[in-house]
Amino acid sequence: MPTGGVNAPVPVAAEAIPAVDPRLIVRQEGLKGYLGEFRRRISSGELGSLPVVLALVVIWAVFGSLNSSFLSAQNLSNLSQQIVGTGMIAIGVVFVLLLGEIDLSVGSVSGLCAAIYAVLEVTHGVNQWVALIVALAGGAVVGFIQGTFFARIGVPAFVVTLAGNLGWNGLMLQVLGANGTVNLSGRDVVSRLYSTIYGQQIAAYGLATAGVVLFLAASLLDSARRRKAGVPSRPVAEIALRTVALAVVSYLAAYTLNQYKGLPLALLVFLVFIVALDFVLRRTGYGRKVFALGGNIEGARRAGINVVWTRISVFTICSTMAAVGGLFLAAQIQSASQTSGGGNLLMNAIAAAVIGGTSLFGGRGTTWSALLGALVIGSIQSGMNIEGLSNAIQFMITGAVLLAAVVIDSLARRTQKAAGRA
Repeated sequence: MPTGGVNAPVPVAAEAIPAVDPRLIVRQEGLKGYLGEFRRRISSGELGSLPVVLALVVIWAVFGSLNSSFLSAQNLSNLSQQIVGTGMIAIGVVFVLLLGEIDLSVGSVSGLCAAIYAVLEVTHGVNQWVALIVALAGGAVVGFIQGTFFARIGVPAFVVTLAGNLGWNGLMLQVLGANGTVNLSGRDVVSRLYSTIYGQQIAAYGLATAGVVLFLAASLLDSARRRKAGVPSRPVAEIALRTVALAVVSYLAAYTLNQYKGLPLALLVFLVFIVALDFVLRRTGYGRKVFALGGNIEGARRAGINVVWTRISVFTICSTMAAVGGLFLAAQIQSASQTSGGGNLLMNAIAAAVIGGTSLFGGRGTTWSALLGALVIGSIQSGMNIEGLSNAIQFMITGAVLLAAVVIDSLARRTQKAAGRA
């Protein structure tokens, strides 16, 4: 029988303690809190862009010590133009990797679209803007077709895009015809997009200023929005620190470009694509759907996400960006030929996305990965060319860097699982 009479004390429920995000507590401790949070993130496998940034610093330090011309304004300015074609393709690859899939056709698609543009504009005399639109539309159609086979019919993306790699390369040869090479005039819109350089110093410094101001405004707005919603947000001091760091990098880059010829239009276009598609991925409902599919496809399907449409759209974006990259690569060599889209372009584009920090397992990465990865690969190639090393050595070192990036990604995922954050 229960003990105690009518006067027995009634148990009082313990007062509920509101849950507080531990990251918020840490940030309230000042500099010590920031260091503690940094250690926590590293120990739990949340490495972010740290490995690739450190790798880039080491690469530049090594080649800079071997040959002072590597860090010259001329070489770095040329590097900023040369990475644009591969970087554009890598942006599209990032989208596919976020799904945990792969696209092996981006090299052939880039060559095909470059051939379409060159043949229409040079051989048939079609208006250059019409030829440009048709070439980009061709890339989108290719992506839609491949995405449909993958998402609706269920053919593995690896097989679909491997077949596409062969088929679109054959179509490119058919489009080019018996001659096999079509030279651009150098005065067309694509050539001007690549070769134009703004020599006024205000161009580079103005771009740096605009980037810093936009970053600061976006960070403050996001912090205010999160505070209003009652969720943890970055303190003003942290936002200021990040803004200062971005300003240092941006103005240093602008200063370097101005020491040679100025701001390349190709680099500006590349950055516009990165920022715009980064906004799509991180600030729109569509982007959240892409990340959700890469993280847990069954959970995304049960949440009501249209899995088929999202997958098709991602492959369409990937092939469209391959077309953009192919056009810049054609402008770089002033022609479209039977070798367009071949060689190590496919591997470099995929490697750039992975080395830049995009996970092969899906669900993690940003468009900025394409820039960082392209810088790493471009820096390795540029440094070795200056040193006169053979392509064989370049391939081996690039492969080693790619393997290291995948190993780091795998170890980070294992650490996150152990910490209960994967």
